[in-house]
Amino acid sequence: MPHRTAPRTIQEYILWVAQQLADAGLCFGHGTDNARDEAAWLTAGALGLSPDALAQQYQRALTQPEKAKLRDLVNARVSARKPTAYLLREAWFAGLRFYVDERVIVPRSHIAEFIREQFQPWIEINRVRRILDLCTGSGCMAIAAAYAFPEARVDASDVSPAALEVARINVKNHELTGRVRLVESDLFKQLAGERYDLILTNPPYVDDAAMPTLPEEYRHEPAQALAGGTQGLETIRRILAQAGEHLHPAGLLVMETGDSHVALQTQYPRIPFLWLTTSTGDESVFLLTAEQLTQYSEMFA
Repeated sequence: MPHRTAPRTIQEYILWVAQQLADAGLCFGHGTDNARDEAAWLTAGALGLSPDALAQQYQRALTQPEKAKLRDLVNARVSARKPTAYLLREAWFAGLRFYVDERVIVPRSHIAEFIREQFQPWIEINRVRRILDLCTGSGCMAIAAAYAFPEARVDASDVSPAALEVARINVKNHELTGRVRLVESDLFKQLAGERYDLILTNPPYVDDAAMPTLPEEYRHEPAQALAGGTQGLETIRRILAQAGEHLHPAGLLVMETGDSHVALQTQYPRIPFLWLTTSTGDESVFLLTAEQLTQYSEMFA
């Protein structure tokens, strides 16, 4: 067997880490979808570098303390099957960095792509003054929306006080305490009388049958943020039934539904969901107007 030279540079360590992760048969889906990208993220985290800075230093050799830290992170990722975001206490969403821990799910919503595009061509940017991020978790979607719509005020609500503690950290880190308001609420319960131009939500949508079969990485996330009931539609239906009352006449509801999009379309074949296509071809995010939500409100009751 030929002798393998020990990795020395950042680039060589990324390849080494990728091989360790691939050989361990890990599940990727918390910010990356493959071993190579996850290896780059782990390496950047160990070195305290941003993804852009990492690429500029590929040929730099690691110090002994850096090597030890990276190996410890790889061992933890493999042995505990814990998502890299929790190990590094960071996640990236819509090009922005966020603090995360086990009190919230790891940010990964496909809605990020549409936030960065300011939901064009479906809404007039200059008319967006109030936004709601329902089931906010870490606050990532609310904060990204605040950046995308700098004239808007954003409410970020969640039923979990623990999740809101994490969201509070992120709102402070992004210096948005004057524009992003955190609200503890079971969906719209504490938002009576509030109306918005845009409601964004990535609610729990994993069905009961799928919950026990989730890869181990997902077991580290709060089950409350994942479990969506029998068909994965329990929370989705509640939002659809109430969202129309909280939108301005020209407002929009944008929701991610994951694999439950099939059950949703089957249950409501007459509803004209507009399924948005991401750059990778995913179609699990839909858009409905305030008018449509009002028109079909009886079907959601």
